[in-house]
Amino acid sequence: MDALIITLYFAAVFGVGFYHSRNKNTTTEYFLAGKHIGWFAVGATLFSTNIGSEHVIGLAGSGASSGLAVGTYEWSASFCLLLLAWIFIPQYLRSRIFTMPEFLEKRFSPGCRWYLTTVSLLAYVLTKISVALFAAGILAREIFGWDYMTTAVLLVIATGIYTITGGLSAVIYTDLLQAFIMVGGSGYLTWLGLSEAGGFGALREALPDDFFHIVKDINHPEYPWLGTTLGTMILGTWYWCTDQVIVQKMLSARSLPHARGGAIFASALKITPVFILVLPGLIARALWPGEATGDTAFPLLVERLLPPGLSGLMIAALLAALMSSLSSVLNSCSTLITMDFYKKIHPEASEKRLVYVGRLITGVVVLVSILWIPMIRYLSGEVYQYLQSVQSYIGAPITATFLLGILWKGGTSRAALSTLIFGGVAGAGRFALDILYKVYGLSLGPLEPLVQIPFLNYSVGVFAACLAVFWVVSKLDEKPVAARIAGLTFDWQRRSSEGATSGTDRLLHAMTALVGLAVLMLWFNFR
Repeated sequence: MDALIITLYFAAVFGVGFYHSRNKNTTTEYFLAGKHIGWFAVGATLFSTNIGSEHVIGLAGSGASSGLAVGTYEWSASFCLLLLAWIFIPQYLRSRIFTMPEFLEKRFSPGCRWYLTTVSLLAYVLTKISVALFAAGILAREIFGWDYMTTAVLLVIATGIYTITGGLSAVIYTDLLQAFIMVGGSGYLTWLGLSEAGGFGALREALPDDFFHIVKDINHPEYPWLGTTLGTMILGTWYWCTDQVIVQKMLSARSLPHARGGAIFASALKITPVFILVLPGLIARALWPGEATGDTAFPLLVERLLPPGLSGLMIAALLAALMSSLSSVLNSCSTLITMDFYKKIHPEASEKRLVYVGRLITGVVVLVSILWIPMIRYLSGEVYQYLQSVQSYIGAPITATFLLGILWKGGTSRAALSTLIFGGVAGAGRFALDILYKVYGLSLGPLEPLVQIPFLNYSVGVFAACLAVFWVVSKLDEKPVAARIAGLTFDWQRRSSEGATSGTDRLLHAMTALVGLAVLMLWFNFR
């Protein structure tokens, strides 16, 4: 029964993927899905892209180890998606871009574009691809006893096939299917686990009270309150508002209201992972205290609570999580390399040629991913924490550059490049020190206190320093030409004179307020 359900899942995914692979002959059709995606599909694909297998395995693992505190990443994401809807996406759509580095070039300089393209591609290999495959390997090993290398290779190839042929349309519409499978499967498993544990009240009695509080001490090694409030917002703004994998889905929307509606819908969906992904980790810890440690928590629930057939459905949900995230990363890597490297070098290339190169690049990234798989075994146990720590070192300078570049017309190209380089060095230096100290056990002498700072607090410090660098260099530099940056920055005067004039605008404002209020109430309840 399990095998049948998994087979049906793959058949459905490939059917949807290949159906939307037809007539992809231009770059807009292949890389931006023809710009005809509605708000519901935009929101579902944003959510599905984000909830990869590393989320499913890692959030439950962190929940089993530390409680609900890891959920601060999810609820901060809701606010970041609202920022994307109202601050960032109007500028992106107005500039008619394909990639985030392309926006930086239009707003600042080609140097900023090359920096972001390079950093993004490295980050996708080091974090998104490798961690997703590592989490899938854990799942296959714990439930089936499969070798993780075999699992990872097969999944990369399978995902690559429909991504290469269908481009972003295939990615988005398979994501739409996979979002329903993920939410439904994880929600059912949570309900089953709570019933087994005796309800939420019994669960609270079985676990330490600290597990149900998300606001920790300032010096907490993983979830200090400064980092879980400001730090997660900085990291989330980078991921949700400036990362190619996410924003490319927004660029495919048929209009600004549909893009905004999709972001608000995804913001509402981001409330749920705390209850359908983190909470199962707490349930596993309560049911099997000696066994549910770290990243084994979710596989234990699947293996021991679900009967044949339903366990196959849950495995299909986890495969959906992996494949939706992986397909998005593969497509974004292809877009970045094709539009930011190949097209810059060959500006005369035809639309058909660019689509061909895009498909070829996707295949190359699939091959690189397979070659990288043997390195995955050296990752640390709680994959979600590894992912967030690496991304926090990357994200602070990029967040500062985009935020000030969009909100402040006085930001200069020299300030942007200086900020990116300064923040990149600060982040890479801390990451290197972490490896030397925590992996190899080397003494760092006077630098040792630096690695003792929780990575979320460190990202707040780097972000503040990047803001200072950007402001100081901009003030010392010549003001940018107003005509050159027209339409690329937030127009404060126009926004202050406009109101919600249409029914659609009023509805979007109301939904924004409702989602924001719901998240604030949850923060207050579990403070």
